[in-house]
Amino acid sequence: MIKKKQIKNKEENNWEEKVVQVKRVTKVVKGGKKLSFRAVLVIGNEKGQIGVGIGKASDVIGAVKKGVSNAKKNIINIPLTKYLSIPHPIYGVSGAAKIILKPSATGSGVIAGGSTRIVLELAGIKNILAKQLGSNNTLNNARATLNALNNLRTFQQTANDRNITLEHLYQ
Repeated sequence: MIKKKQIKNKEENNWEEKVVQVKRVTKVVKGGKKLSFRAVLVIGNEKGQIGVGIGKASDVIGAVKKGVSNAKKNIINIPLTKYLSIPHPIYGVSGAAKIILKPSATGSGVIAGGSTRIVLELAGIKNILAKQLGSNNTLNNARATLNALNNLRTFQQTANDRNITLEHLYQ
């Protein structure tokens, strides 16, 4: 029983979290303006698991804690190639933000900007090219990247969907 707890703790420790944005937001109430904070967070284990979360609270630390718990609820698994890239080009959308992800040559690194770069790095992708289109909203770009990564398919999945062998897919 002790070993299970230790293993569970080790699994929890390999999650890395990064705060993408902290914004001070206000709500106008009868007595004036009420200040609160909104934190956008990304968590990942650099092994193909990634999540984006958002938290709001009256202090920054509380907003970050809420963002981490929200991100853990929205974790997705992504397929990585042996060269730590994605299997095929993909397009992702969230609101007005659109993103194009393309696999890149080994050694080229993560060519992306803003929240997209943070999401891709925490997912464990090392060779990729990304372009943000439309909006430059931080949260929507992170979610568009997550949408694109969630729609990725491996060659084996495609072959299974078409009811053919993997060798026949390459012909």
